[in-house]
Amino acid sequence: MLGTFVLSLLIVNGQTVDWEKVEKLSASSLEPCMSGRSVYPNWIKGTSCFYYDVKQGDTNTYYLFDARTGRKTPLVKDIEGFINRYARLTGDTLDSKAFHLSGLSFWDGRTDRFYISHDQKTLVCDIRKGTLSLADQPASLSGHEVTFSGNYHSPDSAFTMMGSGYNLFVRDNRTGQVKQVTTDGKENASYTYRFANDTLPSHSRGFWLGHRYLYLLKDQSEVQELSLINSLTPGRPRTNTFKMPMPGDAGVNRYRLFWYDADKGEGRLLPIDKYPDQEVDLGTYRSNEALYFTRRNRRADSLDLCRVNVAEGTVTEVISETVSPHINLTLSGYRVLLGGKRILWWSERTGKGHYYLYDSQGRLLNRVTQGDQLVAGNIVRIDSARNEIVFAGYGNEPGINPYYTFYYKASLDGKKQTLLTPGNGNHELSLSPDGRYAVDKYSRVDCLPVTRALSVEHPSRSHLVEEADGTALLAAGWRPPVLLKLKAADGQTDLYGIMYLPSDLDPGRKYPLITNVYPGPQDDQIPQSFVIDDNGNQSLAELGFIVINVAPRGSSPLRGRDFYCYGYGNLRDYPLADTKHVIEELAKTHPYIDLDRVGIYGHSGGGFQTVAAMLTYPDFFKVGVAASGNHDNNIYIQWWGEIFHGVEARQDSVTRRTVFTSKIPTNMELAANLKGDLLLITGDVDKNVPPSSTYRLAHALIKANKRFDMFVLPGKDHGVMDEYYINLIRYYFVEHLLHASRRDINIINHQ
Repeated sequence: MLGTFVLSLLIVNGQTVDWEKVEKLSASSLEPCMSGRSVYPNWIKGTSCFYYDVKQGDTNTYYLFDARTGRKTPLVKDIEGFINRYARLTGDTLDSKAFHLSGLSFWDGRTDRFYISHDQKTLVCDIRKGTLSLADQPASLSGHEVTFSGNYHSPDSAFTMMGSGYNLFVRDNRTGQVKQVTTDGKENASYTYRFANDTLPSHSRGFWLGHRYLYLLKDQSEVQELSLINSLTPGRPRTNTFKMPMPGDAGVNRYRLFWYDADKGEGRLLPIDKYPDQEVDLGTYRSNEALYFTRRNRRADSLDLCRVNVAEGTVTEVISETVSPHINLTLSGYRVLLGGKRILWWSERTGKGHYYLYDSQGRLLNRVTQGDQLVAGNIVRIDSARNEIVFAGYGNEPGINPYYTFYYKASLDGKKQTLLTPGNGNHELSLSPDGRYAVDKYSRVDCLPVTRALSVEHPSRSHLVEEADGTALLAAGWRPPVLLKLKAADGQTDLYGIMYLPSDLDPGRKYPLITNVYPGPQDDQIPQSFVIDDNGNQSLAELGFIVINVAPRGSSPLRGRDFYCYGYGNLRDYPLADTKHVIEELAKTHPYIDLDRVGIYGHSGGGFQTVAAMLTYPDFFKVGVAASGNHDNNIYIQWWGEIFHGVEARQDSVTRRTVFTSKIPTNMELAANLKGDLLLITGDVDKNVPPSSTYRLAHALIKANKRFDMFVLPGKDHGVMDEYYINLIRYYFVEHLLHASRRDINIINHQ
């Protein structure tokens, strides 16, 4: 026992690393303390009620909650008695502590009883009486109508679209006649799911709207391939080859919209082209009269909404918008209302994202969402009867972190907007099926979930449902991280983040600091809701570090166009000054931070940023761990580099085609600057950020005679997170930031 205790302690440079404590405060150890203590509502159709189960103490309890009155009723008042009766009726057993009712349901809008399905038996529990008995299966659940289904059949089954080879064939089911309707299908530009000699319905791609058939074909025939080797396949290693367009490529995805009128036996490609190398997305709204699609140009600064007249096979441009330097692709979208009479369109034209109401002809009627600081997010409900929407919003509540999600209702005429979910935290909303009531659960990384029920019509009428019990979590040693609000390097922009401290912090000592980074721009990956040991940062701090995660300018689409597009044209370097600046600012107010021992780590874009920071400020960042980094964005995903850095267009003098070029600065160009200790990690079958980016960086470092460490995780794709990966990071920082060692960085000249 003494030997085991000694091995659990590692004394380095006067600091003690207690690995046993680190593991006890990791997510895997602490999650059982909160398991089952958060509310997940199950709404009962036709009522204002929902049910949920929650762990209280050592027992799991089910409740029925009426959002209208705030009344909470246990579904089972006598759990032990219920379990005994359940065993007699079913021959099965239930655990009184881990009490779980599978197959639970309510019927016919009644809330005085619930039903449980078990092994072809149905049990009914009278909630008021507390009785449990066998129930008859209701007639409404005794069977279902069998329909002739499948996208390949027209709704009335008069026609069936089939596929053979790469093309479509239609069968008139009234006559049995089959005829070919497309001839331009080919490999990587196919109208079928797979090549086959047989003409089968299951091969065809597309859908019927009445007797018209449509399919948006993505032509990848000009897109170049990329191959990975999987060394862990049974037997010999195998290659995985796939299409991947890259920035500046001539061969990119191209789109064709095919339309076919089965009554007339006529089909054609519809005129959807406007921009060279455009991106086309078919929307979800579809009727026998119309469907909609968006198209954007390759620079992503112009976006159009187009309508297809299904009966005639014509295309009309309804709304067109241009925003510099590019459209916010994360939040932009539209909703078709009243069968196409009205359209909701998201736009960042004022610098902040809002919804605007248009008529069917694309004429602007009014702005719907309001607030100079508001950024409107996803629409969660449209109530045509009340002429209002419920939507997510950011940044509108004064003095509150602008990344927190709040929910609002707004009238479509733009004259009234109401906050539904007050409370300083990140909100999750669950609406009842009729949209009249809602459950709001909010939390922060330093605040456990609080759940309330409310009336959407009168949101001030709210009732507390549950406050998560953190007693066991605190008893296990968990302490909440510290919320940060700091100025960016410009001295004006507010930045937000989190600081994780050792639970036994001694303010009189000096601690190395590690920053966990991710630059965005599509997401900063900083948790806003309650989470235990996010990314392993709290357990990393327990090793004897100060760990921070602060979102730089340009890292998120939730704060408006200027913030989101800060890094445009500067994709490698834009987050670096802020990352260094916030560390220096923290050290001014937290004297236990040791600026001579600063580490940095991240995954994916965070791995890319880690290396860029170490090579840009080589005397500041001493140790870095970079996993799965896109160190060369010129060989990364096309849309990422071209949208967030930019792409140039010119007309070829010979072909007259528009040619696009892109040149993005890489980490390889800075390889000679390395001074600190750097660990590169990559999975060898990563299709998101192929390992070639890490290999090319390694090659550049070798050419510069630099010593570094590298770890290839066999069989791992982009999701490298597991215990082994977490401990690679832990050990690297312990060995290089806590242990005051020095090694030669130039491995050729021994310097």
